[in-house]
Amino acid sequence: MAARTLYTAGITGVGMSFPEKRLTNADLEKIVETDDQWIVERTGIKERRIAEPGTGASVHGAKAAEQAMEHAGIKAEDVDIIMVPTVTPDMPFPATACIIQEMIGATKAWGFDLEAACSGFLFALQNARAQIESGHAEKVLVIGTEVMSSIIDYEDRNTCILFGDGAGAVVVERIDPERGGIIDAFNRVDGTGARFLNQKAGGSRMPATAKTVADKLHCVYQEGRDVYKFAVRGMASATSDIVERNGYTGKDVALFVPHQANIRIIEAAQRRVGLEDSQVAITIDRFGNTTAASIPSALRVAYEDGRLKEGDLVVLCAFGAGFTWGSTLLRWTAP
Repeated sequence: MAARTLYTAGITGVGMSFPEKRLTNADLEKIVETDDQWIVERTGIKERRIAEPGTGASVHGAKAAEQAMEHAGIKAEDVDIIMVPTVTPDMPFPATACIIQEMIGATKAWGFDLEAACSGFLFALQNARAQIESGHAEKVLVIGTEVMSSIIDYEDRNTCILFGDGAGAVVVERIDPERGGIIDAFNRVDGTGARFLNQKAGGSRMPATAKTVADKLHCVYQEGRDVYKFAVRGMASATSDIVERNGYTGKDVALFVPHQANIRIIEAAQRRVGLEDSQVAITIDRFGNTTAASIPSALRVAYEDGRLKEGDLVVLCAFGAGFTWGSTLLRWTAP
């Protein structure tokens, strides 16, 4: 029996979409006990975007997908699969992927949502890679989209300063292996971290009631110090491990695109690999933590800024609730 042919997967298009409304640190000073200097020094965030109430994650997800498809030069009817990593879906079911499929007119695509918090985009990217390398798909949309403001308690200064809304998307396609594409991926989970970062109510363990709403149990809960400690270790090791196990060093990396959660976590991973500031993509200052949207949108920003060219070695890395973490190594292939 002949061996199955393996194909190469590469990112061929990137897109993003953000709400127009900006929530600055000065605005937050009027809501909770905090100040701009404290926020910037500890997180690197200056402002974040906030969607209008009632806006589903599908809205900006669809816009980001359309931009990514235009960049890749494909049409919606060419898409085989739609993967939507998100923790803020339009509704518990159906999947937001189904809603986006109708919105963009991807008539032959099937799809699903994936929930791995801030690592969701990398977990979905690895799924897209597997579908293409196995020959089951030729074109996959991966759309990280979030309306984090819908699950944030704006009286909790430990969480409300961190998160923003928005979407980022990539087209993953079967490409000529000579161009490069996705080289390697490293993904991990550790369920012992679930108690430190979660949304307690709304699932089968604690269904929604008037009391869960009144007690704000549908909002993000975080024990910041524990999360920070794990995140620094997880992102630093995931970044260095994937570079080293493929025979590279920090000098070989053209761009490091980390999940945009906290500038100090990013800097710790940067130091571990020995990267200069010029090698690191930073968007947290203007968008905050957009969870599954942060890496794909940062890729789009880097592309628009002229920081990516064909063949560049790129490292993506994330850490999120679960705990979840991972990294991806690729050669840039988008036009």
